[in-house]
Amino acid sequence: MSGLMALLDDVAGLAKMAAASVDDVAAQATKAGAKAAGAVIDDAAVTPGYMRGFSPAREVPMVWRIARASLFNKLVFLLPAGLLLSNFAPWLIPILLLFGGAYLCFEGAEKVAHAFGAGKGHGGPDGSHVEGATAKLEEAKVKGAIKTDVILSAEIMTIALDAIPKSTLWMEAATLVTVAIGITVMVYGAVALIVKADDLGLWMARTGRTALTRAAGRGLVRGMPVFIAALTVVGTAAMIWVGGSIILHALDQLGWSAPYDWVHHVTVAAVDALPASAAAWRGVVDWAVTATLDGVFGLALGLALIPVGVKLVAPLWARIVPAG
Repeated sequence: MSGLMALLDDVAGLAKMAAASVDDVAAQATKAGAKAAGAVIDDAAVTPGYMRGFSPAREVPMVWRIARASLFNKLVFLLPAGLLLSNFAPWLIPILLLFGGAYLCFEGAEKVAHAFGAGKGHGGPDGSHVEGATAKLEEAKVKGAIKTDVILSAEIMTIALDAIPKSTLWMEAATLVTVAIGITVMVYGAVALIVKADDLGLWMARTGRTALTRAAGRGLVRGMPVFIAALTVVGTAAMIWVGGSIILHALDQLGWSAPYDWVHHVTVAAVDALPASAAAWRGVVDWAVTATLDGVFGLALGLALIPVGVKLVAPLWARIVPAG
């Protein structure tokens, strides 16, 4: 009997350890996912444009194909590559973060410049095809969305990997798997809801049994273009802010701490300047000042990178990865 009790105690201990490990993985995955917010929002903001002009019946199948490819790329290619880097070449991670942050700053700044009439922009589909587009065009759009997703997914996984505290290989792998699955479900679940929201609104407006339901449907149809436009603005701002933050953090890791330290000192000074009656706002001011300074840095860098990206990187990328 004592042996059985000891066995049960061991099983209970193992169960507690497993539960703690699951909690640790969830906590680390949440933190890592939050760090990758800019790329995540950009992914959700860009993808609906690839469905523009296709029949409603093709929207969800297209989203599913892109989501499936995104998850496959994260789990089969990016996750093993990230684990290899973390365990055998960790010094490469800050360098990759520099490139990823620079890409976010460049794309965000290019969208800002495009909004003010400068340049043509590049960040996604142009929506120039018509309703009833051919299967060949659909295939081309899905491939284009997947190529864009590969870049954003690589950024997300690299940022997530950098945010994970140093631990065992299996803990890192479990955390990255959780991040990959969670972010893919979140992004493409949101994309599916966005692209079908106007159809739902149209159905409610036509078949609603009450005036309130029909009015809500009409409001949904009218509101979705505004929502998508707002999402694009938020996504652009998040890209610039997070891109600037990533670069400053990576530079600090590589030994050039001056820009990162300056942002920290200015933020601390702003928080310390608050009166005692505003103590509850210290966290908000800390975040707002840091995000603003990171964003200003990211926008300035992104604008400086536009000529490099347009004249050098884009033509080179087009040669390496032909369209369609």
